[in-house]
Amino acid sequence: MAKLRITLTKSLIGRKDDHIATVKALGLSKIGKVVEHEGTTQIKGMINKVNYLLKVEEV
Repeated sequence: MAKLRITLTKSLIGRKDDHIATVKALGLSKIGKVVEHEGTTQIKGMINKVNYLLKVEEV
């Protein structure tokens, strides 16, 4: 599986509660914060749910 570098690019203010929880579960809290995860199906599903808030790159 490939590593994914995920960056939070937009604010969580005014977003749905479940979208905020998904972003926090990915380990992101502030705009510009970057985390790396394995490209599992669970992580890809979380990314797909909130893709309008994120920038995703394959490492």
